[in-house]
Amino acid sequence: MKSLSYLNKYLITYKWRLLLGIIFVFGSNWFKVEMPNFFGDLTDELTTWSDTNSPDDLLYFALKSGAYFFLLSFISSFFLFMMRQTIIIMSRLIEFDLKNEIYTHYQKLSFSFYRKNNTGDIINRISEDVTKVRMYLGPGLMYSFNLVILSILVIKNMLHESPMLTLFVLTPLPIMSYIIYKVSSKISTISTVVQEEQSHMSTLAQETFTGIRVIKAYERTHEMEDRFNKSAESYKKTSMKLVLINSLFMPTIFILIGISTIVSIYLGGLVYYESQITLGVIIKFIFYVNMLTWPFASIGFVTAMIQRAAASQKRINEFLEEKPEIVNHNFQPFTFHGEIEFKNVSFTYKNSGIKAINNLSFTLKKGESLGIIGKTGSGKSTVLNLIMRQIDPDEGEILIDGVSILDINLDEFRNQSGVVPQDVYLFSETIKENILFGCMDENIAEERLIEVAKMSHLYHNIMDFPKQFETLLGERGVNLSGGQKQRLSISRALIRHPRLLLLDDCLSAVDTETEDFILNNLANLKTTSVIVSHRVSSIRNADKIINLENGTTIEEGTHKVLLSNGGEYAKLYKKQLSEN
Repeated sequence: MKSLSYLNKYLITYKWRLLLGIIFVFGSNWFKVEMPNFFGDLTDELTTWSDTNSPDDLLYFALKSGAYFFLLSFISSFFLFMMRQTIIIMSRLIEFDLKNEIYTHYQKLSFSFYRKNNTGDIINRISEDVTKVRMYLGPGLMYSFNLVILSILVIKNMLHESPMLTLFVLTPLPIMSYIIYKVSSKISTISTVVQEEQSHMSTLAQETFTGIRVIKAYERTHEMEDRFNKSAESYKKTSMKLVLINSLFMPTIFILIGISTIVSIYLGGLVYYESQITLGVIIKFIFYVNMLTWPFASIGFVTAMIQRAAASQKRINEFLEEKPEIVNHNFQPFTFHGEIEFKNVSFTYKNSGIKAINNLSFTLKKGESLGIIGKTGSGKSTVLNLIMRQIDPDEGEILIDGVSILDINLDEFRNQSGVVPQDVYLFSETIKENILFGCMDENIAEERLIEVAKMSHLYHNIMDFPKQFETLLGERGVNLSGGQKQRLSISRALIRHPRLLLLDDCLSAVDTETEDFILNNLANLKTTSVIVSHRVSSIRNADKIINLENGTTIEEGTHKVLLSNGGEYAKLYKKQLSEN
């Protein structure tokens, strides 16, 4: 229960709804308990009738009794409805708040968090785990309150009628609670396995559909089908085991109900023949036993539910207790003027121990462009992550307009920057909505949309689509080519009028003619820019070029200077020139 104490703040927030729900639980059970009393008294009254009572008397008695019973049922049902409308809806509201809290926290967490946690686990904690927690907050609390209140009301009445009969009648109920607890625990264990098998099946299906081109190209369709069939067979066997155990659940309850009912009738009959109780009391006890059956049965059910919720909340708390490594402490207005400086910056990835940047220094003035080239793993993309403060350096300092990047308004700085990542991500929305994702202004003019599409050499492709800008993209932009995806991503960055433009090898899928067209358009913007690329053609017009190797600058200068030096840059240029 320690992990579930985190939810107390939500229970306090919705304390009046919870309190009202408890009142409705009491009201529902109060009128519910009146029904056995009514039927018992009715039975005793009927046993005293004689032949002197006319059929009209019987009719009047039946109508009066029926009306009273209907009234009790209606009031009890109304309170039951209101009980669910307060407690269950409270749990839904807390579920909503908790999911929003987790989602907001996810967005605050740093770049490193997503490097060490897989996406499936992150999603599972905000979906499946929160659902299990809601079951504790809704049905779990409701059944618990119902058990306590109904048990008090019923047992009080039973003791008033016959303490000895109460003792014998209640004996099977704790046994039933224990058995149901064991069955529920078994169901919980197997349900977890079923969920894992289902998750495995979903993963196989997703990988198959996502990588269908590769599967068909390598003629591995039969192998993938066999893997899926094995997973499906395993899921079926586990599900059948769960069905078998579930089938034992209700019979167990009914058997124990029957035992308690037999005890009530048998022992009640013995006491009745000794004239210690009336026939009406036996009727009351039969009703009381049936009333207590589900509350006592719910002990095991609720216990298993709380165990699952506690385990889920513990998993949720693990992520909620994660502190973002990158935090913005300055909320003053900030305008980026265009200067960036690295002073002896070093950075090592903690999860792998790889030193990506080693004592790197450079200066970029307003309106200048910096080209970064190097082999795979030389630290090029890490430089961009450092500039955007997705990560902080272990050593050295990064200055933005002469001020440490740790002291500026990071949110404002990022809002004034346009980033085109190496891994282009497009949403399953229209082309227009994907471009506008980079803009804070929802009412941007259509002319601006066309302008950035033309600058990224994408406009003519968009016009070829039947719905043009309203063309709906598939998952991750599956209906676009690699080059079109990259150019759309460039449009997304340009539409926000960035003061800083970062391009991470985002022209690798376009031809050299298109590349030159886009780079010339970007150069005309006179925006401070950093261009990362494997190709010399992408960075040759940059005001300054640095060649990285193992996170360290091995060459620095303009395209002409580096060629005249005849170093690694010149060798790479000649090699790529000969390949073209």
